[in-house]
Amino acid sequence: MTDDRRQRIPLRPKGYVRQAEGRKRLAVLRPQSSVFRLRAFTLAESMVVVVIISLLILIAATNLKGVITKNSFKAKSQGLVAALEAASTSASQSDKRYEVIIDIPQQSYLLREISSSNLADVLDEEIIAEEDFGTNCTVSYVMFDDGQFTNEDKAKFRASRAGWQFGGIIVLLDSEGQPWSIIVDRLSNIVRVQPGEAQIVWPRSKDELPF
Repeated sequence: MTDDRRQRIPLRPKGYVRQAEGRKRLAVLRPQSSVFRLRAFTLAESMVVVVIISLLILIAATNLKGVITKNSFKAKSQGLVAALEAASTSASQSDKRYEVIIDIPQQSYLLREISSSNLADVLDEEIIAEEDFGTNCTVSYVMFDDGQFTNEDKAKFRASRAGWQFGGIIVLLDSEGQPWSIIVDRLSNIVRVQPGEAQIVWPRSKDELPF
């Protein structure tokens, strides 16, 4: 084959190699810089997410505390209502006598079946239920429908087949100091709860009765 027929390979310009190497370096550096930016953006996102989650946890914890506190007061007050209703119902269905003793200094109450003639003695075998009010429920005072009032002694509600010996109101305070009243109505033998300090239901005199 003659020299004229030989394929001539074009010579590359001198700067071609440097330009190609520069392109390779840029191709290597660009992805790395993108990774750095991606990592920085991901870190910022993670910090924002952590802050949001922390705020949500704080809000949830605050709401949960409020719910627990509210439920604790409700459970304690309903427990006392249940004890009063149990005393009234059990006495009306039998010849036995029952008593709910609210100990204001000790902030507790108990339900017992009276079995001895000495009402001042509370025997262990007489106690049916005993409970503390706790920190979220406080007994403020007790007012009986015969005019007796106490805020520093024991208040006793006795029930027999004929009904309550005395009715009255038991004023409780929740964790925020708001009053709630448990009303023991001896005219209807109904025990109910209502917000605020209720007006006591005074028994009617014989002159007010229609018969």
